[in-house]
Amino acid sequence: MNIYGINVNPKNIPSLDPEFTPIGLYQKAFLESAGETCPIGIAIERANGQIAEVNTFIHGTPEMKDADNYYVDRLVKTLLWMKGGFRIYVSGNKDIFDYLSKAYSNNGSRAFDYHFMAHIFEQPFEVIFCHEIPRAKDNPQKIGGHTDGYRIGFDAGGSDRKVSALVNGESVYDEEVVWFPKTTADPEYHYEGIVDALKTAASHLPKVDAVGVSSAGIFINNRTMRASLFASVPEELLDSKVKDIYVRAINDTFGDIPFSVVNDGDVSALAGKLSLGENNVLGIAMGTSEAAGFVDKDGCITGWLNELAFVPVDCNPDAMVDEWSGDVGCGVKYFSQDSVIKLAPRAGIILDDSLSPAEKLKVVQDKMESDDPNAVAIYESIGVYLAHTLAFYHSLYDMKHVLLLGRVMSGKGGDLILATCKNVLADEYPAIGSKILPALPDEKFRRVGQSATAATLPAV
Repeated sequence: MNIYGINVNPKNIPSLDPEFTPIGLYQKAFLESAGETCPIGIAIERANGQIAEVNTFIHGTPEMKDADNYYVDRLVKTLLWMKGGFRIYVSGNKDIFDYLSKAYSNNGSRAFDYHFMAHIFEQPFEVIFCHEIPRAKDNPQKIGGHTDGYRIGFDAGGSDRKVSALVNGESVYDEEVVWFPKTTADPEYHYEGIVDALKTAASHLPKVDAVGVSSAGIFINNRTMRASLFASVPEELLDSKVKDIYVRAINDTFGDIPFSVVNDGDVSALAGKLSLGENNVLGIAMGTSEAAGFVDKDGCITGWLNELAFVPVDCNPDAMVDEWSGDVGCGVKYFSQDSVIKLAPRAGIILDDSLSPAEKLKVVQDKMESDDPNAVAIYESIGVYLAHTLAFYHSLYDMKHVLLLGRVMSGKGGDLILATCKNVLADEYPAIGSKILPALPDEKFRRVGQSATAATLPAV
């Protein structure tokens, strides 16, 4: 594939998606072409003065302007959705600054990202040209693993909510209740469901010392900045009824006690850390979307967004469009049930349009359990996607362990994805493949549980 004059030729290609162009290989080819004659700096500021910093190179010539813009566009998109931010600093090249200023504007090509990031960080989004970009600054937090006292853990999922009551780290009560948060417009429904779960768990404890919450969404200082659980709630109610919904529910039920609200991807990674007994864990859940979380080499949660569903992984300009953000080639279309559904007709499997996405996935899974060769081709293709993308993620996280979760990874299909991924890593990325340990969760991990892990989040 030729992308603005940059040739990318992966050795391993998904049989059902031969135009797939791994972004990691594209970046490598671009930088080899650019050399080191035109250095630039990109920094992105997020909450509490934290900074993501990248120093890199472009061609800086008129004939390679489109390639330079595309490379920087994908780089900034990756940084924004991996770490978050509301202010982009650019040094070294005014043309790149002009391109990003136009793209990240009210009606620019990245208007979705522009408005989204401004909303969650509650700051106007801006692009600034400077002679020297600010240095990287992170604020990782030791969080989780606290087992002392009487604790409650709540896990808010899109189809069910779970709650656990723990005494000194041992679960004494667990409950799972079906609910419909994504399709309910009245936020009182969500609030009452949370409070009901908390009260139910509390009834099995003599007192409550702390509460931990695991929830899909983006949270800053325990506040809900954006979450798919509240997708149907009217925009005008988000600030007044949703932003502090967990804070209100906990305070109204228990008064002033320690609590923590953390993205469910990070809680999954924390559960992996606790079950493995090791740090440096990237968790990736392939279900309705691609959810991710990361525990660093020191066992800390970073506070990054880790919204890998919207990080680009494919440079093919004709790749599937993500309906929400309007961008192409993002992880959600490669590592979720959408990927299975996308590849099914290419494999000769016609799915009934009347079925829900989850039901369509189940059809393909049933065929895979019977070793249907068409289903095999789907899961092998996803395994190739995953290998190329894990090599790219390694350049971002430098992780050691990768835990692969979610419905897409269940059954024979998940086993085949993992096996294919390991083979491609060994063949095309031997240096990286020897450093990454991708795996499915074991029974010990499953026993830890998302809600029980959430209970260990706050310190007392």
